[in-house]
Amino acid sequence: MKTLFKIAIIFLAITGASTLLYNFTDVEFGKIDYFSKHGWFFLFSIALFPRLTLLVSGLLVGSVEFGGFLWWLGFFFAPRILVATLATVAYWNTNQVLVIISWLVALSGESSEKFVITNKIRHPKRYDQGFSGTTVEAEYKVKD
Repeated sequence: MKTLFKIAIIFLAITGASTLLYNFTDVEFGKIDYFSKHGWFFLFSIALFPRLTLLVSGLLVGSVEFGGFLWWLGFFFAPRILVATLATVAYWNTNQVLVIISWLVALSGESSEKFVITNKIRHPKRYDQGFSGTTVEAEYKVKD
């Protein structure tokens, strides 16, 4: 329950920040439809392999915004959040449902990834559990 509450708070904060940027600054959100520029294959690949898809589509194809210090920080430390941010800026006016789904994937993917990594660091798997360094003696018989 705590994780769901945290995701809801983060989502509301990001939605509020987007609304404030849109209403009170010169930030303009895109007015183009997602499916006129990209397809389902790109959607699934950016959700499953965000770093690889961002790198390939940014360097080779040029279909995704690319570069900048904050972009590279997001690329290395939180690629799903970078994808959701780029989706918000580019497609908020035309595909709100797609942007909301991208934020849900981003927040759940990043939080679960970080949770698994921290658990593996805190509690490494040991292979000598139960024996504590002792030798087990056994008798073997050869079948004729």
